[in-house]
Amino acid sequence: MKKVILASVLAAGVLAFAADSKDSGSDAIKRISEAQTVFQEIMTAGETSIPRDLLERAHCVAIIPGMKKGAFILGAKYGKGVLMCRKPGSGWSGPGTIKIEGGSVGLQIGGGEVDVVLLVMNERGAQSVVNSEFKVGGSASVMAGPVGRSAAAETDALMRAEMLGYSRSRGVFAGISLDGSTIREDSEDNQKIYGKPLTNQQILFGGTPVPAVAQPLVATLNQYSATEKKK
Repeated sequence: MKKVILASVLAAGVLAFAADSKDSGSDAIKRISEAQTVFQEIMTAGETSIPRDLLERAHCVAIIPGMKKGAFILGAKYGKGVLMCRKPGSGWSGPGTIKIEGGSVGLQIGGGEVDVVLLVMNERGAQSVVNSEFKVGGSASVMAGPVGRSAAAETDALMRAEMLGYSRSRGVFAGISLDGSTIREDSEDNQKIYGKPLTNQQILFGGTPVPAVAQPLVATLNQYSATEKKK
């Protein structure tokens, strides 16, 4: 009987994740607004915000609002978000879309959601994250980023990091490492947002105009970072 119940719980979890991966065009557009809200709230959190000097140095920023942590075997994680990179002399690009998936072996009790922000700190990291698919910890690694005053970010390790990860859950904001997760381009959501098939490479580095729905998000990024990347 216990085995039947457990199998039912696992099946329900898998189906829930599958349903999340097939959302509508309105969900893809809504996610852009959610990403803007998440980033705005994090940057106005004072002593627990992302250090501004790190954001000034970032090549790209990814925001995954409400990444889900599965309450079933393998501890699966799944989320969708947006990725923006700097355009020389003109601030941030419009958003490309990404999916992040990962897991840890073992049965987890309880599930939940966490907002995730990734800062891509160098050219190699930017090229990795723009690829159609890459595994964190393989071609690029994510180091848990510091929070609070910019002085906390002045270490050689952080300055050499390819990506810095942050998470927020139930009001708690902290660094996060995502080794073992896979980040993929979401071509379906790109088409829903831009009205035609576009790769993240085309959106982020190919001169694709920022769609109206994404202008508040880009304006928020520009608000907290200079147009030109800090050396």
